[in-house]
Amino acid sequence: MAVEFLAHERIWFEKFKYDEAERRYYEQMNGPAGGSSQQQQENGASTILRDIARARENIQKSLAGSASTASSGPGDQNELLSRISHLEVENQNLRSVVADLQMAIFKLESRLNALEKSTSHQPSPVPPTQKVEPFSVPSKKVELPSASPAKKAEPAAAEEDDDDDIDLFGSDDEEEDQEAAKVREERLRQYAEKKAKKPGLIAKSSILLDVKPWDDETDMAKMEECVRSVQMDGLVWGASKLVPVGYGIKKLQIQCVVEDDKVGTDILEEEITKFEDYVQSVDIAAFNKI
Repeated sequence: MAVEFLAHERIWFEKFKYDEAERRYYEQMNGPAGGSSQQQQENGASTILRDIARARENIQKSLAGSASTASSGPGDQNELLSRISHLEVENQNLRSVVADLQMAIFKLESRLNALEKSTSHQPSPVPPTQKVEPFSVPSKKVELPSASPAKKAEPAAAEEDDDDDIDLFGSDDEEEDQEAAKVREERLRQYAEKKAKKPGLIAKSSILLDVKPWDDETDMAKMEECVRSVQMDGLVWGASKLVPVGYGIKKLQIQCVVEDDKVGTDILEEEITKFEDYVQSVDIAAFNKI
């Protein structure tokens, strides 16, 4: 109420009238004055009037600012209300969409349940590649060649002599057991002989020998002939070649295959070094198991 009252106040727009009335009032109170005292009074009155004018201007500015804020307030409230209403509309739309989605999910679940129930009641189909047939036992009579006459003869013997409890056919069973034992022993003997005749695993080794001569004048062909002349059970000579050593001297590199149980490396070296005219030394360059 005070703000509206000050907004409608017109006293400040008729400032000159009040200034004149104020001057007259002071003249009546103090009387007419002249010279310097009157000028001083006028100067003092003018400063007071200026201060009053400044205060009035500040009041007017403050009143104008409050009026503008009061006028702008309803607009902001309207904008806020419009935004709130817009948000409410969007919220309603979202709720409707969520409700539609829930309904669709419920329908899908019901359809799935119905399909599962229908498939559970139906029997599982047989694959096309399989053929289901009823199980039938073939009606075949199994007859033993030796026991069948006994079974046929038992009723006749029982009819002839009911009081006789002696097993007349026990000797046949004993003979059959003896024959089966003989057959089994014969098969075991044949298997043992076959296993004894079967050769076992023979361990063999591949040896590469370096046979060195005395000098470059040694006949290498004759030395190779002497080396190959060594013959043993389980020894097989292989390829050979001459490898230069230096200063015109060459060594004989020869390969052989030996059976480990029959030929040893020591015996082989000893037999080759017997040819003292041609052989200086024998070394094993490579030794591999086969």
